[in-house]
Amino acid sequence: MTDERFLPYGRHYITGDDIDAVVNVLQSDWLTQGPVVPEFEDALAGNQGALHAIACATGTAALHLSMLALGLKPGEAVITSPNTFVASANCARFVGAQVVFADIDPATGLIDPDSVERILRKDTNRNIRAIIPVHFAGQPADLPALHDMAMEHGVWIVDDACHALGATYLHGDQEYRVGGNPHSDLTVFSFHPVKHVAMGEGGAVVTDNDELAERIRMYRNHGITRSDFVNADLAHDAGGVANPWYYEMHDLGYNYRLTDIQAALGLSQLQRLQQSLTRRREIAENYRRLIARVFKNGEVTPLHVVPQTTHAYHLFVVKIDFDKFGLSRAVVMNRLRAEGIGTQVHYIPVHLQPYYRRVSPTDPWNLPGAEEYYAKALTLPMYPELTDGDVERVVTELASALGIKQEKLSRAHKVGRD
Repeated sequence: MTDERFLPYGRHYITGDDIDAVVNVLQSDWLTQGPVVPEFEDALAGNQGALHAIACATGTAALHLSMLALGLKPGEAVITSPNTFVASANCARFVGAQVVFADIDPATGLIDPDSVERILRKDTNRNIRAIIPVHFAGQPADLPALHDMAMEHGVWIVDDACHALGATYLHGDQEYRVGGNPHSDLTVFSFHPVKHVAMGEGGAVVTDNDELAERIRMYRNHGITRSDFVNADLAHDAGGVANPWYYEMHDLGYNYRLTDIQAALGLSQLQRLQQSLTRRREIAENYRRLIARVFKNGEVTPLHVVPQTTHAYHLFVVKIDFDKFGLSRAVVMNRLRAEGIGTQVHYIPVHLQPYYRRVSPTDPWNLPGAEEYYAKALTLPMYPELTDGDVERVVTELASALGIKQEKLSRAHKVGRD
């Protein structure tokens, strides 16, 4: 067992400014439903170039709220990627809708637009109401292509950007930020501790659609509204002025509110987003150079980066032909852990989960891209506080775990900082 510090696959970073922001809320009059949540929402909307940002309890809650706002119901369906956390699919099941899994490009881990198009062509009964593309690992999916399909088929796009805060893509000669919503109706973010903005838990939906934003706000707060009253006689006094205590529950909603404590932490962290993105990209470039040097025959390959996109690098995933090395993935991961290197697999394909095998309307999905990707994927440490020496250590130990003898890497091949 190594004496060096353990490097997890991802971790949060908290500064004195973050702590001060939280303490200020703790010493204020509002721990929740106060002024800091809308401040955070305004900052997030401005950062993404969207009209509305609605903060909520988790990224999963944000997905669920999106399904509620779109009015999905039993008998309808969504398309999503199998290469994602289960929440991207579960959100449809929460409202009784079915899930149809499109295949992925195994080189990128991203949903394959051609697979989506084939599914849409077969949907002659028009049961599919939404597409939920996942910007896996922080790389944008092909939103313009998916948007064109959605417009033709008359479906919504809810892009799962829980990995991709700060990612951008080019379309034509215009650069778009994920969450700016030119090619989607709703965009969902997560603020889990390993994400770019860490709030313990938290999520948000951003949109330019006024009506959808209002519905999401209502469903976030028990289905309650303080406007557009139905019971006019109860809502107003004799002079027609709204009673100050009055509210109405217009639909069955949830307590998916974010606290001011979390919002204060998020607001502070959001100010360091660009710094985090820059460092993550430096780390990724360092990984790519070192991996190319050590694994000259392509035995280990980082995921392909799509041209004209700016990757947010929530995760750094490599593909390894474990069979070629005569090793199981578990053996390699355990060897790395013994040397203080944490790794993970993102993700077990959702369509292989027992629940989805049980509830799917037809027998097992034929998704060869997803299963090819899954057989080879391994996530290496990626977070802004990794030093260049840490990255060198990860690549060196990976080579050792795979049985490749490797001299210490030259520091001249590193980029970024120590």
